Amino acid sequence: MKYLILVPDGAADLPVSSLNNKTPLDVANKPGIDWLAKNGRCGLMQTIPPSMPAGSEVANLSILGYSPEKCYQGRGVLEAASLGIKLNEDDVVFRCNTIFSENGIMISHSAGHISSKESEKLIETLNEKLSSKNIEFHHGLDYRHILLLKENFSPDVYCFPPHDNPGKELSEIMPYATSDSGIETAKLLKNLIFLSGKLLQKHPVNLKRISENKQPANFIWPWSPGRKPLMEPLTRTFGISGAVISAVDLIKGIGIYAGFDIISVDGATGLYDTNYQGKADAAINALNNHDLVYVHVEAPDEASHEGNVKLKIKCIEDFDKKIVSRILKNIDLKDTVIAVIPDHFTPVSERCHTNQKVPFLIYHSGIKPDSVHMFSEKNCATGSFGSIEGEKFIRLVLQR
Repeated sequence: MKYLILVPDGAADLPVSSLNNKTPLDVANKPGIDWLAKNGRCGLMQTIPPSMPAGSEVANLSILGYSPEKCYQGRGVLEAASLGIKLNEDDVVFRCNTIFSENGIMISHSAGHISSKESEKLIETLNEKLSSKNIEFHHGLDYRHILLLKENFSPDVYCFPPHDNPGKELSEIMPYATSDSGIETAKLLKNLIFLSGKLLQKHPVNLKRISENKQPANFIWPWSPGRKPLMEPLTRTFGISGAVISAVDLIKGIGIYAGFDIISVDGATGLYDTNYQGKADAAINALNNHDLVYVHVEAPDEASHEGNVKLKIKCIEDFDKKIVSRILKNIDLKDTVIAVIPDHFTPVSERCHTNQKVPFLIYHSGIKPDSVHMFSEKNCATGSFGSIEGEKFIRLVLQR
C-alpha cells in the first residue's frame, strides 16, 4: 500500500461576511477534494495543542504523529536542517525574516515577498557588518532566513511572529527574556534589529525596490528560537520510506528529521505562483519508490496573511485542479491511501494562524464512506472519524 498526505497550508478558515458567512473551502470549486471526501471518511483534528503556538511547525509535527510538547524546539532549527546547517547541541537558532516597517510599524512580514536573489544580497551585507564567531546569518528562500547564535546564548526569549503582527508598532513587539538566562540574548536580538535597519534602509537592493514601487526589506525580524531537537525518524518508527515535497524550508526540515527524502521541484516558490503541476508530477513519481509522500503547498496560507479572500479561494482551487485532480488521474487508487488536511486555520479576517480543529479526509478503495459529501470545516465536523489528536491521524493514514 502507498500513502499520500496532501497539505494545503492554512486553507481552513472562519466564515467570511463577504462570502455570505461561508468559508473559502465552502465556496471554492474543488471537485477532486470533494470526490475524496464523498468516497472517504472525514473528521476534525487538533493539530495545535492548547499549550503550543499556532504555527506550521507545531501543526505539521502533529500531522506526522510527533508530540510538539516533547520535540518542538522552534521553527529555526527545522529550517536550518533543510539548509544543511550543522548544529551543535548548545547552538540557538532563530528563523529570521526580512520585513518591511514604515514609521515604526510592521507593514509586511515578507517585505512584499522579496525574491531570494534580492534577499541573498541583503543577508551578505548583514554577515559582512554584523556577524562574528558567535553570530551567523544564513540565506534561505525569499524572505525566510536563519540567525545562528553560538556559545553562551539562550532560547529563553519570546519573539513575536511577524506574520501574526501586521500593523503593530515594532517597539511594542520587541523580543523579551522569559528567564534570567535569556536577558543577554534578548538584548542582542533587539540590537541586531536596530542595526539591521540602519544597514538595510539605504541598501542598493532596497533603493531599487523603492524606485519600482515595491516594499523594501528594511529590517530583520528574528523569531521562533530553539536548539537541535530530538526526533525519532518515522522511517524507523513505522518501517516505511518517505518523501517530502515542499518549497518551504520548515517542512523540508521536519522531513529530514523524520528520515524522509527531500524532493525539489523547479518553480516551487512557496507562493500562489508555485509550480503546482510540478509538485503533482513529483508526487506521482515519488510513489514509485517511496511508501509515504507528503506534499505541502504554502499558497493558501500566504493569501490569508495578506487578507485576500479571493486569492485564497483561487489557491484552494489551484491546489485541487493542479495537484489533487492531476494525481487522481495518474495513480493506482486501489493501492493508495490519500489524506487531505490543512495544517491549521489561517482566517483571512485575522491574517494570522489560529488553533481551531482542522478538517481532514482519508480515502482508500476499501474504506466505507461516511455521510460527508463536500470537504469543509462544518461538514467534516459530522464525519465518522470524529475529533482526534496526537498520533491518531498518522496511524489512521498508515492503518496501524
